[in-house]
Amino acid sequence: MKEYSVIIVDDHPVVREGYRRLIDLQPGLKIVGEAEDARSAYAQFRDLQPDVVVMDVTLPGASGVEAVRHIRQYDDSARIVVFTMHLSAAFALKAIKAGATSYITKSSDPKTLIEAIFGALHGRTVISPDVIEAIARDRISGMGTGLSDLSPRQTEILCLLARGWPAERIAEELAISQKTVRNNHYQIKSILGMETDAQLVWFALETGLLQAV
Repeated sequence: MKEYSVIIVDDHPVVREGYRRLIDLQPGLKIVGEAEDARSAYAQFRDLQPDVVVMDVTLPGASGVEAVRHIRQYDDSARIVVFTMHLSAAFALKAIKAGATSYITKSSDPKTLIEAIFGALHGRTVISPDVIEAIARDRISGMGTGLSDLSPRQTEILCLLARGWPAERIAEELAISQKTVRNNHYQIKSILGMETDAQLVWFALETGLLQAV
């Protein structure tokens, strides 16, 4: 039986260990590398040339969406399965647009991730049912318009701001400076045409972003 190589990208070692246990149990799949951020993910991909990448979108430094885009620019046939806590339609659409093959939430049944990996190997896109529902709600309500104007990093920052996180904590979580957080905070309000943080919280609730954090 042919064995397909996989690298996993997540900034939490415990989560990567969980990936490894699940994936290594599957006949035909073998973990060949791990990465904790976008830069090391790109380096691992270039060095190991895996058949599939399993990647979170929230990473320190550059976001996972940016990592997807960078890898696909290097190899437009790269197969990348996003496996993340982010249920938001905005994250899913940005990831797919960047070149992700599939988008699965961590609340999904573990077998859905395995199905997505094998689906990617055979050229199929797999979106977890909860994300499909979120995308449908987004399109029906028309609330996704402003989100499409935000960068992946701005969308992440909006999620955390809406949750009430201070700039210091957001900066530490995303491995960026507090000044960058504050600048993006201002830009997000400007892009969305909002003046207060209360409006941002309401917007995040209406678009489902708070469910993603």
